Amino acid sequence: MAEYFLKLPKMGESVEEATITKWQKNVGDKIDIDDLILEIATDKVDSDLFSEVKGKLIKKKFKENDVVKIGDVIAVIDTDKLPEDQQIKDPSIDIELHNDESLEEIIEEKIILDEIELIKSSVESVFDENLKYYSPLVKSIAKKEGLTNEELQKIKGTGKNDRVTKKDIISYLSIRKDKLVYNSINSFEENSDDKIKSIYKVNSTNFSEGKDQIIEMTRMEKILSSHMIESINKSAHVQSFIEVDVTDLWKWREIAKEHFLRRENQKLTFTPLFIYAVVKALRDYPILNSSIEDEKITIKNSINIGMATALSNGNLIVPVIKNADHMNLIGLAKSVNDFALRARNNNLKPDEVNDGTYTVTNIGNFGSIMGTPIINQPQVGILAIGVIRKMPSVIETNKGDYIGVRRKVILSHSYDHRIINGEVGGLFLKKIAEYLENWEKSLPH
Repeated sequence: MAEYFLKLPKMGESVEEATITKWQKNVGDKIDIDDLILEIATDKVDSDLFSEVKGKLIKKKFKENDVVKIGDVIAVIDTDKLPEDQQIKDPSIDIELHNDESLEEIIEEKIILDEIELIKSSVESVFDENLKYYSPLVKSIAKKEGLTNEELQKIKGTGKNDRVTKKDIISYLSIRKDKLVYNSINSFEENSDDKIKSIYKVNSTNFSEGKDQIIEMTRMEKILSSHMIESINKSAHVQSFIEVDVTDLWKWREIAKEHFLRRENQKLTFTPLFIYAVVKALRDYPILNSSIEDEKITIKNSINIGMATALSNGNLIVPVIKNADHMNLIGLAKSVNDFALRARNNNLKPDEVNDGTYTVTNIGNFGSIMGTPIINQPQVGILAIGVIRKMPSVIETNKGDYIGVRRKVILSHSYDHRIINGEVGGLFLKKIAEYLENWEKSLPH
């Protein structure tokens, strides 16, 4: 038997620690490959840690609510076989050199042992024809559910080295059974009173009895509260608003969405269309694609768009579309749908919610006409998209003016007045409106 050390893995460039929120296994429990061991949370996203080995949990090194650093050993599992990259001993124990053995000799012996384990692992592991690794448990579930190899390759893994875990395949299967194309964050869903009460755990009986009800804030609510207050205290928030005629954009999407659905098997919603216009405007006004830290302004080369996404439990998360300026409209649409879906299934990786340079939030999902969003630090701007409405409008023609029905939306731009003045903030918003109102001209030909 050998000891497998379960460590807190690297979770993104700016993530250095995580909090243990819940242990799913106890000391003495039997462990299978891809079994969920514990749940963790960073200040950005919740995540799960799975076992890479089969054995028995023999030691927990941290308790629930403890803060763990990247690389710390969290638990020890007694197992028959270690994965190839597992350390031979607990890293907290220093290497002890014998008088007749040099450090070089120890390293050379370790390399030989690693090569032997690698050969053994490559023979015993299960691979597809593209040499992508799937654990025996995942392969067993795939076979039982009748998944083709093509379907299996489409599943985005959240395990080590992007490996597909039990949770990933179960999440995919639950979506697959629905047989419906995902309805992304642009579709407005009315929240019933019962749903709102459920989110905030409201007990109506207390009110009928004349009692107040005290509800403890969740961990995520506390984190969001801290971030919002920090942003208000740090940035000089000002807003600009503009009404945009999106009638032509609406008509274009009505024609394009059916073709897009047939060709890409994806819904073409309004969010990627708005993000496309925002990205073009950020190239025109790069100062909005910047950050302020320690009184220094950094204008970012990459445009990484954060898309604020409401979760089913009432909380908010902001997955980031990296290098959005290098994507065409199809790439943006697929990224938006993918992130929105995985956000609501709590299946985002920590590095997928970091390094945003500008944020977009679609408050029109909830029927809001306009809003004043809070800047996502250390960024300097955020755009809120209101609901698209049919509005009476004065239409100018060569033969005179008349009243017609147009589709319009109000865009709300919050920006940091420490470096963005009203002229730049307003012109940036106007540029977004121009790209949307002249949609077909904005697209590359």
